[in-house]
Amino acid sequence: MSNDQITSLLTTVLAIMIGILFLLLVIYIILKIRENKRKKRLEEDTFSNQKQEATTPVKGQVEYSKKSIFSFMQFDKIEDDMIIRKNGTKYVMVVECQGINYDLMSNIEKNSIEQGFLQFLNTLKHPIQIYTQSRTVNLGASIEQYKQKLKVVEDRLVKKQMEYNAKANSRQYTEEQLRKEKIEVLKEKNLYEYGKDIINNTARMNLNKNILRRHYYMIISYIPEEINNQNILKSEIRDMAFNELYTKCQSAIASLSVCGIKGKILNSNELAELLYMAYNRDDADIYQLEQALNARYDELYVTAPDVLDKRMKVLDQKIEEEAVRKANEKLLEAAEESEKEREVRKKEKELQEIISQMAKMIIDENEELVGTETAERAKNKIDEESKKNERKGGKVDEEKQKTTRRKKKVS
Repeated sequence: MSNDQITSLLTTVLAIMIGILFLLLVIYIILKIRENKRKKRLEEDTFSNQKQEATTPVKGQVEYSKKSIFSFMQFDKIEDDMIIRKNGTKYVMVVECQGINYDLMSNIEKNSIEQGFLQFLNTLKHPIQIYTQSRTVNLGASIEQYKQKLKVVEDRLVKKQMEYNAKANSRQYTEEQLRKEKIEVLKEKNLYEYGKDIINNTARMNLNKNILRRHYYMIISYIPEEINNQNILKSEIRDMAFNELYTKCQSAIASLSVCGIKGKILNSNELAELLYMAYNRDDADIYQLEQALNARYDELYVTAPDVLDKRMKVLDQKIEEEAVRKANEKLLEAAEESEKEREVRKKEKELQEIISQMAKMIIDENEELVGTETAERAKNKIDEESKKNERKGGKVDEEKQKTTRRKKKVS
């Protein structure tokens, strides 16, 4: 074969191979497109099935709605110190009873309690329910009240301390009067220290979540007999229920008072707290009802104040409280320092007088040896030196007072 024939044959083979490759590439692209369409269709079918399963309840699965939640809570609303149930066909009023320690009573007191309770049972003409609720003791509100009262004591202590310092510096009062004023200051100071200890101990006690307190309640229900009468309005039925329940509750409270048990009718807020504690046992200690109400959870977020404004207000309040506290502390420290300085000066003055008196006694004992005339001259010199020291001390005090006045004028 010639070279031209070989070249022509190779060109033909190469063209055939290129054609085959192009055909395979087209087939691959077609298969890839079909595969993508199949995956997309499969994903759409899966999503539609999941959506249908989510919207259609499975057999045995409970579908929750607003109506079922109210059915679970078993009451409609709280109004006029009453719990309204079953669409206004049943009204409930609750009486909180204060417990008594029966075991610590004497036999006579126990018999009296038993007789009183028997009398209470005999006077009952309607069914009642007894409900006990255990709550963790929360002393946060008490601690805040203690802090407010302690703030009043602290202000009174600072005021009395400043009054005492002014009287002591004026030198217009006797030692007896200053002593009485000092005793009053010490009383206020002891009261302040005692209050601080109470707050610290109460705060440490509040950290213990194992302290529980039991609350005792008596539940009285009322079902209006005229509920089927179409001519009576719901407001009239509610008024009738309130009057009936209030009379029954007051009668029960009066009967229990014979046993030494005090009771009171819960108002609407207290009823809400009772139900809140019953339905939120785990979260009630962490997030209380009062905090939930103060958080304004039932309002739109746009009605809430600006976060930065709230933070600025809290910071201003904290700065003011810390400034007042620091000012009171420094005033008390300054008052104590000035009191110590006066005591030191008093002791120094008494020390010089004692030294002078002892020196005169020594001269008197040795008068026979040194002579009477020499002894008298020595005593006179001691007196002159004492008077000189007194005048010098008075001048020093005057200079100090003048310096203080100058500083005040400059400031």
